[in-house]
Formats: sequence, C-alpha cells, structure tokens
Amino acid sequence: MRYWPLLAWAMVLVAQEPRKVTIPMRDGVELAADIYDTNPAVPKPVLLQRTPYNKTNSAATARRYAAAGYAVVVQDTRGRFESKGEFFPYNGEGQDGFDTTEWVTRQPWSDGRIGMWGASYVGAVQYQAAAEGAPGLAVLAPTATWSSFYRNIYLGGVPRLALIGTAAAGLYPPPAGKSAPTDWYQTLQSLPLADLDLAIGWRIPWLRTILTHPRPDGFWKRLDVTPEIDQLKMPAQHIVGYYDFFLREVVSNFERLRRSGAEQQLILGPWDHGSIGKRTLGEIDFGPASDFDLPGENLAWFDRILKGSRSKIPAIRYFSMGENAWREAASWPPEDAKVMPFYLHSKGKANTRHGDGLVMIGKPASEPYDTFIGDPSQPVPAWPPAMLQGKFAAFWGPVDQGPNADRSDVLVYDSSPLTRELRIAGPIEAHLWVSQTTPDADWVVKLIDVLPNGYAQNLAVGIQRASFIRAPRERPYQVRVDVGHTAALLKPGHRLRIEITGSYFPLFDRNTNTGQGPYSATSLVARQRVHHTANMPSMVLLPIMP
Repeated sequence: MRYWPLLAWAMVLVAQEPRKVTIPMRDGVELAADIYDTNPAVPKPVLLQRTPYNKTNSAATARRYAAAGYAVVVQDTRGRFESKGEFFPYNGEGQDGFDTTEWVTRQPWSDGRIGMWGASYVGAVQYQAAAEGAPGLAVLAPTATWSSFYRNIYLGGVPRLALIGTAAAGLYPPPAGKSAPTDWYQTLQSLPLADLDLAIGWRIPWLRTILTHPRPDGFWKRLDVTPEIDQLKMPAQHIVGYYDFFLREVVSNFERLRRSGAEQQLILGPWDHGSIGKRTLGEIDFGPASDFDLPGENLAWFDRILKGSRSKIPAIRYFSMGENAWREAASWPPEDAKVMPFYLHSKGKANTRHGDGLVMIGKPASEPYDTFIGDPSQPVPAWPPAMLQGKFAAFWGPVDQGPNADRSDVLVYDSSPLTRELRIAGPIEAHLWVSQTTPDADWVVKLIDVLPNGYAQNLAVGIQRASFIRAPRERPYQVRVDVGHTAALLKPGHRLRIEITGSYFPLFDRNTNTGQGPYSATSLVARQRVHHTANMPSMVLLPIMP
C-alpha cells in the first residue's frame, strides 16, 4: 500500500506532456488537439473540451482529469491558434463537434463514452454537438452558457449593449491604423444603434447584423438548438452565478433537460461571468464558504455518470447571499418556497428614496400613479459610483445602487425595516400596470437589499421593451418583467427595495422611445407611469422561504 502515493504521483507526471494530434473534419480541415492520458494502452472514458481560447490554457485541468483516470482531449476550435480553417463565432461548431467525437470513439484509448466540459463559448459547443447527435457523447457539464444565442444577446427585446459592443471589438480587432475607443461610455450612446460599428471605428458586420435583428426571427435559427435540447435525454451539470448574464438560460436549460428524466444538477453561486469560484465580487466578500472548486465539481459529476461513483450529488445546490451559506434543494424554486405578492404603494410620490414609495405584503390600494421622465440622453447608470466618477464600467455584479435612489427618474419602493429575517430563493417576476406617452419605452425592475448603513446591494434586475410586446401608447397595459433568479437572506434592520426606471446603461441599450428600433437616429423623452389601483395592481412576486 505504501507504493500507491508514488504510483499516483508517477501517473500525474506521465500526463504532464500531452500528445499533439490533428483531427480531420468532414471538409478536410484539420483541427489541433492535445491528448492527456496516463495509460494510453487501456480504454477509458474520455473528457473533451473544444475551445477558441487556446487549448494550452486548459492544461492544468486536463492533467488533473487524466490523473483521475480519464483520457482527456483539448482541441482548438476551427480557425483558432493551432487549428486550420477560418473562425466565425459558433458557425459549424455542431458539425465539428460531431466529427471530433466520432474520431475519439475510434481511438484505442477510448471506451466509446465521452463527457464534455467548459464555460461560455466552451459550454455552448457542447449543446451544439449534442444537438447533432454526436457519437459517444454521454454527459455534459455546460457552465454559464446558452442554447439560444438570441437569448444571450437580448433580454426582453433589449440588447446587452456593453457586452456585445466590447466583445465585437475584441473578436474583430481593428485594422491597421485604427484603435479601440478610449471612451466606451460615449461610444455606446451613438445613434443609430445599427451603425455602432462605425462609432467604434471600423466595420464589424457581425455586430451590425445582431443589432439589427432585435426579434427572435429566422436570422437566429442556426444558433438556436433549444428544440433539440427539448428532446435531449442526457445527464448534464449546469453551473452559473446570480450576476451572470447567462443565468436565465442556464436555469431554463436545467429545467428542459430535467423533463427528459436524465439526471441533472444545477449549481447557483454568487458570481458573474468571469468570477466562478471566487469569494469576492464587486464590492462584496461572500466569505470563505463561497470558495468553489469548479474543476472538482465537474470531476465529481463525471465520476458519477461515467464511473458509477456513489458520491451524493444533490439536484440543486445554491448559495444564499446574506447568510453566505450553501443550501440544497430538490427543485427550483426550493420546494418549500411560497411565491408571495409584494404590492407597490406610494400616493403617487415614489420618486427618489425620500418619497412615499412603499413595498409591502397585503392588498393593493387605489392610489395615484407614479410618474417619471425617461430621457435617453440621461440614462440611469448600472454602476452609479463609476458614472459619478466619469468612468466606464460594464459590470454585472453587486455594487452600491444607493446614488441612483436620489434621481427623480427612479421610482423607489422600500419596505419598513425588517423585524425578522426575510429569506428569498428562486425566480423573481414583476407584474406592473404601466403607460407611456411615447411610441416605445423600457421598464427596468431591480430587487435590492438595503443595509442599515444605506448600502444598496442589487440582487436581481430585469428589463422589458414595450414595443417588443406591442404595447399600446398612452393607455395602461400590463407588463411582465423577468427579474431573474436569486437567493438571499435579508437580516433584521435591512430594507427590501424595488426600483423601477426606464434604463440600465451601459449594460442595456438606451431606448430612443421612437419605436423605430435600431435605425432611429433621434430620441424622444417619455413620460412613464406606474399604476397601482385595485383594478391595476402593480406587484413583484417573490419566492419566500419559511
């Protein structure tokens, strides 16, 4: 027995240097891959990653998985780094994934069963390969990713502007003599939106096309594998953060695949898109309990599915902010959560935190509507402190929303100071009765935890464009806003705050309010109203834990 530690160490050393191979695709293009395997003579399950971010960046995880008894293949996607061909984001990844898994299943070190892992782009290619019926593909671990690229770009008909603008400039770098903008905040305010690439400084056809297709029409069909995912019966581990723009997609895909009967796991943590596993995000330290070993969680999942491990894998693990602790559940929202309506009250004076805005459980009351001015030239900032300092910040995480509450174009509804703990876990929805004086307008709803010292931590945010639901002008109508998912404990002395406004810039595009979509070069100032009467009750639905 005393020789096992030395043997295990020797196996890790064997996996240090990968074997380099090229894998031919159906059109003859060869894609480069590194193979890590401590014992190539023995057939075993294979873990595959296909990445546009350079396969060498996954070397440490690949060695760890190889030492755990897997053959590991890490491949540069088409047109990236050592792979041949031309790179076009997501185009053909399903076919290349099929051809790669087919090649893997024919190798002597493969037992014919393949698992895929990776985040973001590296997660999406898993779904694309699965949608093609990739041979041997037996289990997925898609982290923070999509099955519909449209839903990645748009929420409620509104484009995630800072994300796609800066990403486009990175994917398609400037030609000789050009450089990226130094003032992104100003650049992203350029009109019309369809010509944003010209404001950036050079033609980016990819950017223009996605900004000029604000509805999920046929343009997006090739990058929507949701119909195939609905029919897929395959185990998958879904991991994402509450502040990740992929949050809704990941939860929805977990629910889709779970309906097939195949085992699924959902893990929700206090992260944005780039911070999975870290304990600090923005201005919040979530404590030592939030430390998270992403490769280790993936490995435990693969061991369960591919090796029959008996280790306990809860269906849902979620991190509860505020108490900074992990919890488990069998469903989402947790089975003991009760969805409760929190009604908006104000006497028509909810502008700023110094008004009469109140959110409370109970019955709606007949009160005057609240009014604010939605001026596209003065958008409400997503990161108030940064905007006050004149800095550009395309950040999705928790930052103090307090400065926004002093703006007259922000409706603020606070609870009384809590006398006992309030625990929230699950999806958040707002059902509002609204109207506006312009052909179009946006409705932004934020859920906020206000600490006794006044710090206002954003927990969740959603947005809905009126024209996307073909809402009427001037007349009241009901709008449903998907505010996202969260889990948090609000302690005694804290306040629950709901904010409603017409913009959340630069994370989301400013609505010109003209109804002309991305081609509008002008803008209109909107007078926006939130109604709350017995016949038009505006409320936010919260999943409350006992």
